Amino acid sequence: MKLLSKIFDFVIYTTSRYCLDESHGLAHSLDVLRFSNSIYESEVIKKPYLKNHEKIIYISAALHDMCDKKYMNEKDGLINIQEFMKDKLKPQELYMVSRIIETMSYSKVKVNGFPDLGEYQSAYHIVREADLLSAYDFERALMFHMCVNKSSIHDALTNAKDIFNTRILKHNDDNLFLTDYGLKESIKLHEKSIIDIYQWNKIINKDI
Repeated sequence: MKLLSKIFDFVIYTTSRYCLDESHGLAHSLDVLRFSNSIYESEVIKKPYLKNHEKIIYISAALHDMCDKKYMNEKDGLINIQEFMKDKLKPQELYMVSRIIETMSYSKVKVNGFPDLGEYQSAYHIVREADLLSAYDFERALMFHMCVNKSSIHDALTNAKDIFNTRILKHNDDNLFLTDYGLKESIKLHEKSIIDIYQWNKIINKDI
C-alpha cells in the first residue's frame, strides 16, 4: 500500500509542525493502525462487506490525531487532512474518513454518543475501539503529562492514575467496546494496566 507511506510522511510532518509529543504522534498512529487491523481481521469474517471499507479504516486510524484539539485548532487540522487526501480518495471516501476522525474521540462519544454513519458504522467502531485500546498504555499517559502539561514525573504519575481510574479502567463499565476482539483485548489490557500502574508507582516513589 504505497499510499500508507505517504500518509505516514504526513503524520511525521504534522507531528513536527504542531509539536505533537510521543503520546499522540507517529508511535500512536502506528499503534492504532495495528489495533485497527486486528479488529478488522476479526470482524471481516462475520461482515465481509468490510472489505470495501478497509482502506477507509486504515487511513482514519493513521490520521485520527492529526487534528487533535490539544495541539491545534481542530477544524484547521481537519482541513489539512482533507487537503492532503483530496487527490488520493474518492469524495465519499474522504467524507467518511473525515466523519470518523471528527466523531470518534472518547470525549465526543461521552457527550454526543455514537454518530449514525450508516453502512460505515462498523468501520467507525473499529477505528474508535483501536484508539481506546491504545489508551491502556500507562507510559503513554505519563509521557503526555510530562511533555504537554510540563508535569514532574511525580505529578504525571498522579494525573495519569486519575485518568485511568476515572476513565480508561471504566471503558468496559461504560460499554464502549462492541466488537468481540475489542472486548477481549480490553480485558487483557485492563489487567496489564493495573500491574503497570503498581510498578510505576513503586518506581517513581523510590527515594532516589
